[in-house]
Amino acid sequence: MAENRLSSISKADSDEKIGEFWDTHDFTEFDTDAPDAQFEVMSTVPVQFELLNEIEEQGAKRGVKGDTLVNQWGATET
Repeated sequence: MAENRLSSISKADSDEKIGEFWDTHDFTEFDTDAPDAQFEVMSTVPVQFELLNEIEEQGAKRGVKGDTLVNQWGATET
């Protein structure tokens, strides 16, 4: 951090002190006009090429993409 420069929220003068500040504080305590963030979490699972081909073929028979078919299968397991 630049010399003689304070963090705007914590008023700390070093990276270490800023870290210590945020260890004991939550951003929401200071959130006055920050926009809500929206995000989607995705994951990838490696599969054998032959299995992927079979999933895609089965999806095509049903008129959906392979990943949609897998998601449908997963939804029926719960």
